[in-house]
Amino acid sequence: MTISITLPARARAQLTAEGVRVDRGGRTVLAGVDMTVSPGSRWGVVGENGRGKSTLLHVLDGTLPPDAGTVHRVGTLGTAAQEMSVADGATVGRAVDAELAQVRAALAALEASTRWLAEGRPDAADAYAGALAAAEALDAWDADRRVDLALDALNAVTDRDRRLDELSVGQRYRVRLACLLGARHDFLLLDEPTNHLDAAGLDFLTTKLREHPGGVVVVSHDRALLADVATTILDLDPSRDGRPRVYGGGLAGFQAGRIAERDRWEEEYERQRTTHTRLTRDLSQAQNRLVTGWRPDKGTGKHQRATRAPALVRSVHRRRDELERNAVTAPPPPARFTMPAMPARPGVRLLVADGVVVAGRLDREVTLSLESGARLVVTGPNGAGKSTLLAALAGGLPPTAGTVTRARNARVGLLAQEESRVDRRSARDVFATHVARLATAGVGAELSLTGLGLLPSADLGRPVGDLSMGQQRRLALAMVLATRPHVLLLDEPTNHLSIALVDELTEALRVTDAAVVLATHDRQLRRDVAGWPRLDLPATAH
Repeated sequence: MTISITLPARARAQLTAEGVRVDRGGRTVLAGVDMTVSPGSRWGVVGENGRGKSTLLHVLDGTLPPDAGTVHRVGTLGTAAQEMSVADGATVGRAVDAELAQVRAALAALEASTRWLAEGRPDAADAYAGALAAAEALDAWDADRRVDLALDALNAVTDRDRRLDELSVGQRYRVRLACLLGARHDFLLLDEPTNHLDAAGLDFLTTKLREHPGGVVVVSHDRALLADVATTILDLDPSRDGRPRVYGGGLAGFQAGRIAERDRWEEEYERQRTTHTRLTRDLSQAQNRLVTGWRPDKGTGKHQRATRAPALVRSVHRRRDELERNAVTAPPPPARFTMPAMPARPGVRLLVADGVVVAGRLDREVTLSLESGARLVVTGPNGAGKSTLLAALAGGLPPTAGTVTRARNARVGLLAQEESRVDRRSARDVFATHVARLATAGVGAELSLTGLGLLPSADLGRPVGDLSMGQQRRLALAMVLATRPHVLLLDEPTNHLSIALVDELTEALRVTDAAVVLATHDRQLRRDVAGWPRLDLPATAH
């Protein structure tokens, strides 16, 4: 008379990975990953787009078996991937029930065992005691309240009858995240959790992750979140021996350690080059002596005199061969983003919005005027209409009141918040087709993905649908920049992008001649552009 319930391990929880390697499509995505996540530890996983960060989370939660290495799990896990799959007819309530399945089972077992006690069934007392202990361990009576609190704090949909397929990607992610925060798993595995959160949601998430008694592994490019939450950083970018690096001391420890690691690598490579040059010179001198019949000075034994030159040649060969067997590869130069020159039209009002309203999505009238070099940051909670405003300014969404006017021949480029692609064409072909179309329209757009520093050559031939979300985001950015816009509209531009690229993009936006309108919740980015004019949209009333 027992009901099987999976309980959290709490203090006994452990999540370890040893020697993890993952291969896909003939290329190694991950290699040499070692990590131990224990209760109270908070890991941040960083690296350039396409380094396998999301893949690592799938390996840790067991949905993807590694090609080599082992993963050991003790305790319960909850994972929030970047995209949430939706079953037909699934609702917010069903998502909550799925995450609280063990809570539901514990309460059902307690109710059943209570009936068995009243009926005087054998072993009912033991069943009741077990069910009560399980419900207490799960804090089952408070679970739904915790989820409701998280749904509200994250500005997620609270109506449990609402269908998930009616929600945006961001809304679905916030529902999923709220369910995980309410379930109190031993381990939380979160992939870019800040991408769809507003300021209040970011503060709530930060507090919850810092308070979480279990382990946390968060894949993130959000510098503020990593600084506030992570105690350990796993860096998947290339290192001297090709293995990932682990840094203590949170984000600050990672930044200092990464610089020191790079310096050591470069110094060792330079020492090796110097030694190799010297050995090559020594070999050349020894070979010249052999050719010219060189012999040691008189007084040296006859046998030694006859064999000394060939021995020198062999010795130098051995030393150089040993050096080459243990060669240190050159540190790959970091890819750097290069912002193309944007056209300027001084004194021209490029784009004017007059009393723009989009019913139900942007209720506040917005009036603004943009000239070359203008800067504007649009802020506000989720649902305030930031994306709606940018879409209206770009001409993709007609306002229900007011007008949007562009100057003659003024080009407006919009980087939308979510642009997931399933295109089977290569990134190179997609970009080339886009550039050719622009050239036909008379837009000089002689750009290359590698020249922009957005995608490495190795990824240009891959189907777009196989690229990571960060790589797809880089491609989308490249295609917007290829239009050479006079007005650049950026909707959450740091989503999915690496820390290094965000820094470089921020610097480029400061100096470009284009007018820039930036909608973002990224706390560090907002600090970086604190001097820009700001348009704060209030929450839309429904």
